[in-house]
Amino acid sequence: MNRFWNSRLAKPLVFFLCLVPLFLLAWRWQANELGINRIETVARYTGNWTLRFLLISLSITPFKRLPGQSGIARFRRMTGLFAFFYATLHALHYYGLDVQWNLDIIKEDLTTRRFFIAGMVGLGLMVPLALTSFNAAIRRLGSRRWQLLHKLAYVSAAAGVVHFFWQGKAALWTPIYYGMFLGVLLLYRLGYWATHRKA
Repeated sequence: MNRFWNSRLAKPLVFFLCLVPLFLLAWRWQANELGINRIETVARYTGNWTLRFLLISLSITPFKRLPGQSGIARFRRMTGLFAFFYATLHALHYYGLDVQWNLDIIKEDLTTRRFFIAGMVGLGLMVPLALTSFNAAIRRLGSRRWQLLHKLAYVSAAAGVVHFFWQGKAALWTPIYYGMFLGVLLLYRLGYWATHRKA
């Protein structure tokens, strides 16, 4: 499998696949196939894909340690940036279409509604991760500090799960599944850290 991960075709293909959800959303919007409340549908859709890409990005570290899979590490940055891209779309959709840049509503939502606060915490934590996702930032920060900073991705994912769960409208099992998956990733990281610390 490493032969594919390290091939020149792999990166363009993965990049295209990461854009497929956006293409599908645009096509469904144009075809009026998003249901009666398409604003809420788009919000849930972009929020779901934000969490999915975050979890995919976090899954790459344990997956690359499997035999013959080390080459997948080169896609961790790309999937993380796509998580930030879909999170930005999710936020802009809320600001631009849902509340139409009404500052009074935005202020109320971000000070009194806990699921909005959790969502903004998750997005806010992704900003420094996106800004330091390049090689120049790694050299400037140093590998150790850079790795410590990028542990915030777990906190951001947790905030995203809480944001989803606290909406409490329907399909609460979906954020629970995301939370369980994130919990497994965290347990793996803790186990890996403890094993190597002992060694």
